[in-house]
Amino acid sequence: MAEECATLSKNQMDNTLLRHRKHSASLKRAQNPVTHLSKTQDDTLSSNGTTDGCSDLYGGQTSSKVLLPVVAGISFSTRMYKILEPPHVCWDETHFGKMGSYYINRTFFFDVHPPLGKMLIGLAGYMTGYDGSFPFVKPGDRYEHHNYWGMRGFCALLGSFLPILAYLTVLELSRSQTAALITACLLLFDTGCITISQYILLDPILMFFIMTAVLSMVKFHQQAQCAFSASWWLWLGLTGISLAGALGVKFVGLFVITLVGLNTVSDLWRLLGDLKLSLVDIAKHLIARVCGLILLPLFLYVTIFAVHFVVLNKSGPGDGFFSSAFQSRLIGNNLHNASMPEYLAYGSTITIKNLRIAGGYLHSHWHLYPEGVGARQQQVTAYLHKDFNNLWLVHKHDYNNSHPENPDLVRHGDIVRLEHKETTRSLHSHLHEAPLTKKHFQVTGYGINGTGDSNDLWQIQVSGGRRGDLVKVLRSKIRLFHRATGCVLYSSGKTLPKWGWEQVEVTCSPYLKETPSSQWNIEDHVNPKLPNISLSVLKPHFLEILIESHIVMLRGNSGLKPKDNEMNSKPWHWPINYQGLRFSGVNKTDYRVYLLGNPVVWWINLVSLVLYLLMAAVASITVQRGFSLEHLRVLRSGGGLLLLGWLLHYTPFYAMGRVLYYHHYFPAMLFSSMLTGRLYVFPCFPNSTIFYLFHPLSYGMTGPLAHNPKSHMAGLKWMDSWEF
Repeated sequence: MAEECATLSKNQMDNTLLRHRKHSASLKRAQNPVTHLSKTQDDTLSSNGTTDGCSDLYGGQTSSKVLLPVVAGISFSTRMYKILEPPHVCWDETHFGKMGSYYINRTFFFDVHPPLGKMLIGLAGYMTGYDGSFPFVKPGDRYEHHNYWGMRGFCALLGSFLPILAYLTVLELSRSQTAALITACLLLFDTGCITISQYILLDPILMFFIMTAVLSMVKFHQQAQCAFSASWWLWLGLTGISLAGALGVKFVGLFVITLVGLNTVSDLWRLLGDLKLSLVDIAKHLIARVCGLILLPLFLYVTIFAVHFVVLNKSGPGDGFFSSAFQSRLIGNNLHNASMPEYLAYGSTITIKNLRIAGGYLHSHWHLYPEGVGARQQQVTAYLHKDFNNLWLVHKHDYNNSHPENPDLVRHGDIVRLEHKETTRSLHSHLHEAPLTKKHFQVTGYGINGTGDSNDLWQIQVSGGRRGDLVKVLRSKIRLFHRATGCVLYSSGKTLPKWGWEQVEVTCSPYLKETPSSQWNIEDHVNPKLPNISLSVLKPHFLEILIESHIVMLRGNSGLKPKDNEMNSKPWHWPINYQGLRFSGVNKTDYRVYLLGNPVVWWINLVSLVLYLLMAAVASITVQRGFSLEHLRVLRSGGGLLLLGWLLHYTPFYAMGRVLYYHHYFPAMLFSSMLTGRLYVFPCFPNSTIFYLFHPLSYGMTGPLAHNPKSHMAGLKWMDSWEF
């Protein structure tokens, strides 16, 4: 390896004999030792400060080859211990276990996260004998004879690698066994990290890819003097693969992509200032990073979705979130290889789907709007799932429900009345304000068995149509214009309260601009008096369904609002370990598991963040006064990189309007723990002692609650907000 590096360095020198070496890069590094990303690691990120130019995985230190197996052994034993307990569904296992079952059964579903994590969970279950038959209805349901250990074990396996990866990362950044060992101890004996790794969740999978991305990025920069060598390409490729994995599990992966991106920009800027390199050499570096850190992750990310769409080819509970054309590709969906009348006619039974992504089907049910919410008439909503309450009958406006043998076709400009098939009430609007969108009008179901008034009349307007144009099923974009008030039927995308069954609000908008929210299409169409045509020509291409999937996921993510009486964690709660999260059980007779970080670890991490910022401020003043920082190794050994990682994985949550939970902080906690280790703040012995006291939170407990002196946790409820 040393000979290879020497050869490469010699070639670089031969290409630049006429150029002069300058020392501006060294001067800049001395002037800004804290924030520069690619030059803060004891000069190892920029000059590789190692004896052989390229280090091995253990940082060139033999003692780590002894310590690393010890760290690995403790990590695997603490994560795998009591992996089958409790033998019932805990917290979000009801979602992600169910989604793993969907992959095994090839049933299409909708989730707000990209598919890789669920695919891996399903694969782990399938490979360990799980048949996908457990329903995962609600937390507390017992697994009985179902084989669930493989899915839990897979998540625990990846969670077990977190202390190992953190150990290696800090070792590479600091060249200090002490710093690496402290970091590993912080994570090994953190009750929160253990708990979140032992269940069927996306978090350990996400954190695994985040940590592999960070380690690979650091190792890649350690190969600076071995540019374009095999090891250089290896770590560049592993960084790109890890970025694709992180983003493929959750969109939170964008944070580590940003971290790597900023570090890469800093690295390229450093290379641009290296006068030994020609512009051709710099272009090669740029192209290599574009291929390894953009094109490769993008290809893998798209491939994940390609596999996702191939595997989930059967109709399921997620159909209604997607367009009619998307649904036509799903086996078992009523639109798959379906045939139906091509043109809308009077007397037809139809479903009407809003063109807004996740806009829903026009829906009604027997329930009335509550007192104080417009007129107390029958609710009309948009519903995201297939349901018999989505069916409507098309009648002429004159309330004559008789239909001839050869039914008349509906045309652009016709005035119609839509009757809800189940309740026989007509689609109706009036000047009462809508429930949530106050500048819109309320839409209700009114009258019965064909009786009603002029507020039941709607004009069909085909987008881009002319008077007399026919309404094509699935293909025509139509608006329903309310004759009496001059508004258009509209799906607001807002979720109604529990009185509206948390369905989507439907209004009549006085704003007549054409938008997807005010446009609809006819999806199901039944009329035995008309001939049918095949709909197979409507199946979309891969790029179309890929784009639609992302639009649906992003809108679904932003629509995750706290439900009534639901605990909504605040970002400021997280670093201080203010409140945990119940995974299982409430009463003393229950098997209770409570997600809460080791309080001493988390509070020391918080102190370390403040301490590093103070040190950085003092260092900046010191440098400005002309003094050297040669002895402040911690500021020159990746501390700024770790602080930036923490900031990127924590501060964005303050800007998010969606519901937040305590577990969202755990990726940021990895970075704060590595920074603590880098500062040599916390010895391992007290950490393991605190872990012993709090370990029942992770491994489960029964009996009296913490306020009872006979409880396992008596005297350990240090904050009133802890709920164990």
